[in-house]
Amino acid sequence: MDLTNTIINYRRFLKRRNYSAHTVNNNINRLKHFIIWLDVPLEKASYQHIQCYIEALMQKRLAPVTINCHLASIRAFYNYLYDEEQLSISNPVKKRCGVRVPHPLPRYLKEEEVQRLFDVIKGPRDLAIFKLMLRCGMRVQEVADLTLDAIDLAGNKILIRNGKGQKDRIVYVSKDARAALTRYIKVRPSNRCRHVFLVEKGTFKGKAISVRGIQKRMEYYARKARVKVSCHHLRHTMATQMLNADARVATIQDLLGHSLMATTQRYCKISNLKVKRDYYRAMEKIARHYQLE
Repeated sequence: MDLTNTIINYRRFLKRRNYSAHTVNNNINRLKHFIIWLDVPLEKASYQHIQCYIEALMQKRLAPVTINCHLASIRAFYNYLYDEEQLSISNPVKKRCGVRVPHPLPRYLKEEEVQRLFDVIKGPRDLAIFKLMLRCGMRVQEVADLTLDAIDLAGNKILIRNGKGQKDRIVYVSKDARAALTRYIKVRPSNRCRHVFLVEKGTFKGKAISVRGIQKRMEYYARKARVKVSCHHLRHTMATQMLNADARVATIQDLLGHSLMATTQRYCKISNLKVKRDYYRAMEKIARHYQLE
């Protein structure tokens, strides 16, 4: 088997399946790590090799989710070899051979934490970026990819193109997020870049800010505010706040772009304020009922 050409063909196969460039690169990189580690030809890898590879990844202190992503990439490649390349090679990555993954509840910010964080965020660009995450539930990649033509300020809405799973969706913009976005657009440098948020200093000034660039800004503000927070926590916070405000789970599912209702329903387990209100409302009805009797 010509491994180099096979991997090139596999990359083309993933692109034809309309996977994002990020997903394609991640799959190829994980595959390369496995090939470098493997001490036998790829077609002779066994289930025992996979078990040893899992141990090697665990020794690197990779998270269970990350390890399972590595295994999924390897399994997908062997499936490709069998289905597309017509090679009679057994898949060494058996079902259920991954690492057990804990399912912690989504972490969200309390009101005082939100206040502390936004008290230290300076500059119209950064304020607009993080307001969109908090109020619109946008992912960091979606914010980095946002283009000027996707924003409808008159209609208070934003079109998210090619979100997770290559899905488009509409999100709506609150008054404070709209105000922050408008302030930034007014001072945004005028250039040919279609992306909304640009690098403000250094060699790449005027270019679209990257996902890592946004994450670094969040890390800076988190340290300054002494709040344990990531970009994704703002998205969790938006979902939790909407549930506490009695928004329907189906509505939140649409806004967040979740494929499965079960993903959104995880927020119900942490929406304690809503549970508390529902409990006391029910108890009042029960008390009135039994008093009448």
